[in-house]
Amino acid sequence: MADPAKPLRPGTTKAARRHWSFELRVYLGAIAVAVPALAALAVALWQAGHGPTLWLAGYLPLVLLTVGLALRLRNRVVFPLYTLSNLLEALREGDFSLRGTRARRGDAVGEVIWEVNALSQTLREQRLRVEETLALLTKVLNTIDMAIFAFDSGMRLRLINPAGERLLSTPAPSAIGRTAEELELATCLIHDQAQTLKRSFAGGSGSWECRRATFREGGLPHQLLVITDLSRALREEERQAWQRLIRVLGHELNNSLAPIKSMASTLGALVARESPPSDWRDDARSGLAVIGDRADALTRFMHGYTTLARLPPPSKRRIELGPLLARVVPLEQRVPVMLEAGEALDLDADPDQIEQAVINLLRNAAEASLDLDGRVTLRWSHDGDAAIIEIADEGRGIATTDNLFVPFFTTKPGGSGIGLVLARQIAEAHGGTLRLENRRDRSGCVARLVLPLPTRVA
Repeated sequence: MADPAKPLRPGTTKAARRHWSFELRVYLGAIAVAVPALAALAVALWQAGHGPTLWLAGYLPLVLLTVGLALRLRNRVVFPLYTLSNLLEALREGDFSLRGTRARRGDAVGEVIWEVNALSQTLREQRLRVEETLALLTKVLNTIDMAIFAFDSGMRLRLINPAGERLLSTPAPSAIGRTAEELELATCLIHDQAQTLKRSFAGGSGSWECRRATFREGGLPHQLLVITDLSRALREEERQAWQRLIRVLGHELNNSLAPIKSMASTLGALVARESPPSDWRDDARSGLAVIGDRADALTRFMHGYTTLARLPPPSKRRIELGPLLARVVPLEQRVPVMLEAGEALDLDADPDQIEQAVINLLRNAAEASLDLDGRVTLRWSHDGDAAIIEIADEGRGIATTDNLFVPFFTTKPGGSGIGLVLARQIAEAHGGTLRLENRRDRSGCVARLVLPLPTRVA
């Protein structure tokens, strides 16, 4: 390759001329524009027979002026390009603070500089957003209570968060670069779907949920592994369940034991008197009746607890929904129950359990409608692959749904607090759901029992 600073020898090819610098070509081009005029002037002076004095005094300064103007033109063309080069170099280096000073519309070079300035501002804003997003992501990774690992295409660890360090009991600098085998995480990267494992890590043991995902970086596949401690969540749910159960049990036991203790104390004082009053037998009978009533209430309570805790798995068989509901309706006689027949539907279900769930819901609906002399409506329909049984009452509605399905919680005198819980447990055992919500057309509540329909074979 020829050096652009050296003049070309005769016989230099066009390919070599293309390696001249841009500045030299602009300079020579500017001089070439003036060459015809200078040549014509030289011919005119020569033909006129002017002497050397005129050549030195007039023609030579004109030639020097042409060379100087060509040099100035060359600088005027090259300087903006150097400016653009500096701006683009700054962009390449990640410095988005430099701006061109001659950015203006309506000018060719000014337009280019204006666009470069706009590009620099856009890149600066985008980098700021990326940095803010990375800062947020870093904080999330540092605070999230899940162990996160990223492995490269060679299954070597490239990223680990503080939860992962605690799980492995290894600081990040010691873990980065080690393989999944060395970290004993290879078994967690086998399956594509989420899996639950019971195993021990250096930082703890128990049940763990492992999720694996694939992403690309630099065109190569990488693996993302997320490990969640299920034992802690299960223990917390278990603790809360025990707290709710103990609170309800304590409330029910206190409601029964307090009057029993009071009556026992009263009867004890009555018997201890040397001369009991004439009506002591009536007082004794009344006190013993209270004790018997509360003992019966405790018996019913324990029976309800046993029923809820020992609900057997459903014994499913093919049944017709319409006749089953028609058999249940006459069992409720306190309020009018209107049966709105739907289309014929078959279920794969335990008829005894489904009847018990509907009976419990009808009983609750009837008790809610008694105060307002309302009625209960029972209807069924289907939506896609599910049968929907609705029991609508005309009561006062639901004030709050917080404790609807808390075992043994009730607001009704003499209630057991297991009717709704048992109905929902039956629904879920059949793969369905139970929801209660206030009616929209009038006051009252509607219980919606959703059960899956049998799969139809094409």
